[in-house]
Amino acid sequence: MSSNKIIIITAPSGAGKTSIVHYLLKKYPEKLSFSVSATTRKAREEEVNGRDYYFMREDEFKTKIHNNEFVEWEMVYEGKYYGTLQSEIERIWSTGKTPVLDIDVKGALRIHEQYPDCSISIFIQPPSVTELKKRLESRGTETTESLAARVNKAAYELSFKDHFNYTVINSNLQNACAETEQLVNAYLRS
Repeated sequence: MSSNKIIIITAPSGAGKTSIVHYLLKKYPEKLSFSVSATTRKAREEEVNGRDYYFMREDEFKTKIHNNEFVEWEMVYEGKYYGTLQSEIERIWSTGKTPVLDIDVKGALRIHEQYPDCSISIFIQPPSVTELKKRLESRGTETTESLAARVNKAAYELSFKDHFNYTVINSNLQNACAETEQLVNAYLRS
């Protein structure tokens, strides 16, 4: 049984946190498990409910907020809620694994505040806001308005990087994965 640790990976959208999380999960399937977040946004074409997110209606999400079922939650973009369910963390702990949370910066701060003694928080920093904008544009999933909103939000989120245990600069994904892996391994051994 794990000692109920939590690994928090956070970053502005487009900085590479999800790629790094996938790398860690693939490398350590016996130790780590992805913490599936809940959201009210629509699923993208390739996304699966219960694997990528728990997709919920807004009223359903708000009921869970009212019932204190979230460890953290937030309206990340206008009308789009995201959150981490307490039951998801407990589900992973019950399997003897460590949950890996791939969450936004404010959510990561809340989790780290609630679990200061059993969590590690790693901020993935893009090499620059300009590079981040290029990465988001290359996805082809953003409108002009949503791209501008994400870039503005990213610039704001970068100001919080010093609130986390570690910062990994992702100018090269392979190097960022290796650096994050070293931090996670040291934490799991501690």
